[in-house]
Amino acid sequence: MDHLAIDIGGRESQICIRSAKGEIAVERRLRTTDLPKLFEQRAPSRVILETCAESFWLADAAKKARHDVKVVPTTLVKALGVGSRSTKNDRKDARVLSEASCRMELPSVHIPSMESRDRKSRLSARDSLIASRTMMINVVRGWMRTRAIRLRRSGDVVSFSERVREVCTELPDYIDRMLNTLTVLTAEIANADRELRTIAKNDPRCVTSMTVPGVGPVTAVAYKATLDSVERFPDAHRAEAYLGMTPGEYASSEKHHRTGITKAGSSRMRWLLIQAAWTARRFAKNHSMVLWATEIEKRRGVKVAIVALARKIAGILFALWRDGTTYRDPAAAQSRVAAAE
Repeated sequence: MDHLAIDIGGRESQICIRSAKGEIAVERRLRTTDLPKLFEQRAPSRVILETCAESFWLADAAKKARHDVKVVPTTLVKALGVGSRSTKNDRKDARVLSEASCRMELPSVHIPSMESRDRKSRLSARDSLIASRTMMINVVRGWMRTRAIRLRRSGDVVSFSERVREVCTELPDYIDRMLNTLTVLTAEIANADRELRTIAKNDPRCVTSMTVPGVGPVTAVAYKATLDSVERFPDAHRAEAYLGMTPGEYASSEKHHRTGITKAGSSRMRWLLIQAAWTARRFAKNHSMVLWATEIEKRRGVKVAIVALARKIAGILFALWRDGTTYRDPAAAQSRVAAAE
């Protein structure tokens, strides 16, 4: 089997093809958009790609052409010698990747499904809209403070523009433009939320996830998009570690202690799990998992308890997905049994 390594570029990419014996057969530059044609023309080979924006699209094309695809993590690529001595040379980097592939079995990151990538893009677009709205609201609030103008307290972010216009009869053009833009952004965010609710409603895995207290459509869609496949993880603890929700460890010589959570993986998913934990704490106080977190809160404080509850929610979501079941509160079930007796 040949080894086809590609140093991917936005417009052009460098390829290096070696035989099974490690001899260089082909070296050339190609337009990145022409690489799928190259995959179709060659016999099944091992294709080595570095993790980047284009790598998963190319991985799909290579797999479609029956190649064995490896998308190598960026951290490992650097350890192999790509970009060594602060020197970036596409031809050299492609040679390094192909030579390493001939010598060893390179590990590959998980190649997410098209559904997972699409949902992550939807979530990122929604995050961008919300961030833009928040930034504009802060600018308007800052302008109001310079003029000692105060808003009425009742109301939420959706009614912000309306409340500003209530107390400001005359607005500068630049503030008026921002309020108009805020109205449009709020409407688009509502559309994005509506789309995510529809996706969650039509996805059985998301429906079961939303039976967990605190978990809504956005969290359910994001969780499935982040994990992509439950078979990737042998147990809930591995999934929690993948999300960066487990404690780290510092061990050196005689020193050994646990640190805070590792914060590896998706920061958006961690934030959503934390928000789900806060929501469960507020609206599901009698559920067993919240009562469990309440005991931790008495000993360690509310912040540690919320992180612990978020980690438990992540584990519960994994178990529901793996087993195809819905959430049932053990405490509530026990109460029903006791009442029946």
